[in-house]
This record gives sequence, C-alpha cells and structure tokens, in this order.
Amino acid sequence: MVPQDYPRVIIEAVEPQVDGGRFPIKRVVGEKVAVSADIYKEGHDKLAAVLKVRKVGEKKWQESPMTQGDNDRWQGEFTVTAVGRWEYTIEGYAERYLSWVDEITKKNVGGATLGSELLEGLVILKKSATMAAGGDRTRMNSIIAAMESALAAGEQQGAIDMGIGSVMRSMMARYPDRSEGYELAPTLKIMVNRPITRFASWYEFFPRSQGTVPYRHGTLQDCIRRLRAIHAMGFDVVYLPPIHPIGHSFRKGKNNSLVAEPGDVGSPWAIGNENGGHMALEPQLGTWDDWDQFVATCRELEIEIALDYVMNCSPDHPYVSEHPDWFFHRPDGSFKYAENPPKKYQDVYPLNFGTSDRAGLWQEMLKIFLFWVGKGVTTFRVDNPHTKPVPFWEWVIGEVHRQHPEVIFLAEAFTKPKMMRLLAKAGFAQSYTYFTWRNEKQELTDYVNELTSGEMKEYFTGNFFANTPDILPPILQYGGRPAFIIRAVLAATLSSVYGIYSGYELCESQAIPGKEEYLDSEKYEIKVRDWKAPGHIVQIITLINNIRHDSPALQTYNNVLFLTTDNPKIIAYAKMTEDRSDIIVCIVNLDPFHKHYTTLHVPLATFGIDEDEQYQAHDLLSDERYRWRGPTAYVELSPSTKMAHIIKIRRW
Repeated sequence: MVPQDYPRVIIEAVEPQVDGGRFPIKRVVGEKVAVSADIYKEGHDKLAAVLKVRKVGEKKWQESPMTQGDNDRWQGEFTVTAVGRWEYTIEGYAERYLSWVDEITKKNVGGATLGSELLEGLVILKKSATMAAGGDRTRMNSIIAAMESALAAGEQQGAIDMGIGSVMRSMMARYPDRSEGYELAPTLKIMVNRPITRFASWYEFFPRSQGTVPYRHGTLQDCIRRLRAIHAMGFDVVYLPPIHPIGHSFRKGKNNSLVAEPGDVGSPWAIGNENGGHMALEPQLGTWDDWDQFVATCRELEIEIALDYVMNCSPDHPYVSEHPDWFFHRPDGSFKYAENPPKKYQDVYPLNFGTSDRAGLWQEMLKIFLFWVGKGVTTFRVDNPHTKPVPFWEWVIGEVHRQHPEVIFLAEAFTKPKMMRLLAKAGFAQSYTYFTWRNEKQELTDYVNELTSGEMKEYFTGNFFANTPDILPPILQYGGRPAFIIRAVLAATLSSVYGIYSGYELCESQAIPGKEEYLDSEKYEIKVRDWKAPGHIVQIITLINNIRHDSPALQTYNNVLFLTTDNPKIIAYAKMTEDRSDIIVCIVNLDPFHKHYTTLHVPLATFGIDEDEQYQAHDLLSDERYRWRGPTAYVELSPSTKMAHIIKIRRW
C-alpha cells in the first residue's frame, strides 16, 4: 500500500536521550539541557527547527530556535526552572519562505523575468499573514498589497525588495508555515531534581552514639547538640542509619557475634519489635516531640535529613505475624533469613517482592516513604536496592514524586555496573560508586571520565563516599592521617556530591584483620568518641567544605578535565564554570608514605590564558599564592608538609 502520510523532515540521532527515550535524562533546577540532532530533508529546501519543552501536564510548549551546524547537525538549548518531570521534542519543517528568498535571489539577475516566482512568493506570504495577529497581520497585508501593486505596474525589483526585506523577514520568522514538517514523537523526558542532588556534602552518623557517656544509649537530644559541630564543618546533609525499634530474636552482638550479651544494642538494620516497625522510633532515642525538635534544628541550620530506607524485618517485626505471606519460606514452612554467602543474617527476614499479595506489600512500602516525608525527611538512602525488582523502584519512586517531586533517592548498590546504571535510569537521583576502591591515577581517571564525560552523565550522579560503616578500604587502614586527607580531597573535588561516615575526621582505621570492616563496628555497639582527639582532621574537612561552597566550579558534576603530570603518583585535574570565571585545579599526591614531585602541564588555551601571560595560582588549602607563567609548573607534595593543592587560577 502506498503510504498516505510520512515525515517530510527527518529527525534522528537526537541527544541527549537514555535508551532511546525509555528513561528520562536527569538535571537539577537551573541547569541547561543542550540538545542536538541530525535534521535533513530530500531536495534543496531550506529547513528550520525549534526545540520545544514543557513540564509534563502543561499544554503550552516553550519554543526556542535551533541552529544548523556542519553536516546537518542542529543544536539548541533550554534551561529547566522547576522540580519535577519535563518533556521535550523537536519540530523540523521546510522553511518555504526562506527557500523562496534563496531561489528568487539567485534568479534575480539582469533581464530575468520573475513574475511567476513572485506569485509563488505571494501565496507563501498570504498564508503566513492569516496566522499573524493584530498589528503584524495589518503590516504584512499592507506589504503584500504593495507587492501586488508593484508587480501589476511592472516594478519587479520593487516587489522583490519588499518581499525579501528585513521587515517582512522578521514577521515571517514569527509566523512560519510549518505544514511541511515533522515533530519528533514520542517526546523525550527529563527528571529535574533540586540543586542539592548535584552539590552536597554528606555526613553519616549513628544517633545512638551521639551521647557523651560510654555505653549509654544516645538520644535525639544528643543528636541536636551534635548538629552544631556538623554544621560548623560545612555539611549540608546528615544521613541517619535506621532509627527504628530493633528486634530481640537472634540479635547480633559486638563485632557481628551470633550471640548477644545482656545490654548489646543489636544492628539497626534488624528492624521491628513490640514497639513497632518501619514507622516507629526506637524508644531509647526519644519521642516524636524530640524528633520534631531534631527536624526543626536541621532546618534552622539549613541541613537536610537523609534516612536509611531498609526493607529488612527482624523476626519480631509486626509484619511477620500480620503478613507472613510477605516473606520467603523454606520447604518446612519456616521463615528464611537473609544471606549473602558466606555472610548470614539470622536477625533479618528479607521481604518477598514476588508475593501473591504484591499490591499489599508494594503499597505498604510506599506508605513508609510517604510517612517519613511527612516527618521531614527529604532524602532516602535505600539499602541494597539491587536485590529488589527494578519495576518496583520505577513504580514507587514515581508514586512518591507524584506527591513530592522534591524527594531525593540514593541507591546504596555496590553491585554489577549494569544494575547500578539501570537503577539510576529507573529513578534514583544518586548512587554509591566504586570510588571507594579506586586509588591509582589511571583507574581514578578512567572511572571519573566514565561517570562524568560519557553517556552516564545524563542520568547517573555518583555520590563519592570516602568510607561507610561497612567499608574501611585498605588505604585508610594503613595510610595513616595522610591517606585520610588524600581521600577527602579526592572525594570532595572529583565529585560535587561526596560524604564521610563519622569517625573519618578522627582518622579511625582499626579494621578486622584481613577484612575491609571496622573492628568494634558501630553497627553492633554504641561508640562514644572524643571529637578533639589528637591527630584529627576536623579543620581540614571544614576547609575543604568551605572551599566547595565558595567555588562554583567545584559545584559542577560533569566534565572533569584531567591534566598531564609526569609522575604516576600525582594526579591533577581541573573543573571550571562555563564562562571560565572560576577555574579550580586540584593536585593530589596519591602515595600517603612518600614525597613526590612532578611537572604539571597547564592547558592555557582551555583556561583562556595566553602563552606568555602571567597568572596567579592561589592554593586555597594553604592560602599560598604563586605566580605562574607558561604551560608548565613544578609541584612537590609530601606527607610531612602537604598532600594536596586546591588551586584557584586567577588572571592578573
């Protein structure tokens, strides 16, 4: 069958998009979306294209013209201005007026008779005039009438001049005939989050360890007092592990012992007892009034609250008796506890998301999210999301965002790369990363480029945690204070979103021999700390966070520019704002034991600096200022003096 209709303009190879438009790209409020596409058509017609964007649910499109580059590649951009789901598309069309202008201009040579061409032009002009409004329509009709009079009087050149003149061109640009074109369908989607999604400093702490008396359970009032010091260090987000009642059955003892001694507090991830489950507070932490005061203090200090969302239930959780079908069972009918061989978690029953009561379970999980949003939580760090069905995450995040588009979801998924990427596509705004295990220059370079320069940057934001309660990487176990400085600088400057788990600022490094786990882990006991212990790096952490807040370049996530150094133990990279008003160069010694030196190669042209121009390199960590000239600079870094530079480049 002969096709009755078909696209008259080809639009293909549209960027950005994720999996052919199956998932949305990600942005934060105020960020630009630069769109490009191949747009072309048979024949020699001039083309025009517009970029169209709107919030999902709105009827009216916001339009902006696209510009044509080489080889039929067109570009355009727009800025997203509000949280929520947006959509965009491209409309390309044959620009009949400009095609006519091009044709009649080429034909308008001495002695040429162009009456027929002028009549064709008048048809085009009249059609656009019918679309014009008010005064524009009057002006267009007036010019058209004057052209007809000139043509009738044999004044061909006068008619041409009026038809292609600047007045008519400007009005025709406002009222083009788009009938011979195509609009890309379906539309492409954008998930727009709050700016804190892309720029934030996270601090994780266990509320029960915030007291000052050893072995005594901390309270929310203790946490409120601790918030001042956390705020003073420059952190934007406090992340709390589970704060719910902890089960009694098979409670874990210190160092993950299978037998708990009297007074052992157990793992917060074994949620639920006679005092409630996921929508209850551990009574020893305090009351709901205490929680409300904690939330109010965070808001006063402009700190946001991230809560661990854990879909684990202790054997004592109310769900176990009320909804036994929500759990896995062994052939003998007993409940199946969680395992990650060789690890066993007898104190935890995992939920079965394939249960016959799927609707009941999924709705309850949504209810928990919405409950804590109502209690002032703005971010959820989701525990092990890769062990739950991805369609569940796509559904539940969508449901939460339907009511609260401002909520942020962080995936704690140390798993296979493809699953990490899929979770981000499905709705998680942030993800943990492999940064924790990337220590060498080339592997850091390759990994950060993968995250921030390739396709992943369109949907994946890596939150660079330097440590976690589960992970004490070897470099921190053996590298001493210099290693903690190295990793803090790298995490805080390679990514615009980073975090530390409390105790990092004290350089806590005692591990279980042969493992990447803390000895006397806070996951199983209360740990009261001396926050002024000798050797702490509180001042350095504070300075790094202050530098981040004062440097717009460090608030950008994408396009880290790695610089050449002659020493494999020294890594250097730059970040800069689009207008180059803020240029930051970071140089880090990756060896916590030895002094290293190198020649740094400075990309002067990229920075907008002339070859023979003198410029200032201001080290924001030490407040030292250097006068540099030319494309190279000597750098020396040592554990005994300084392990890193964070340099602001200034032109004189």
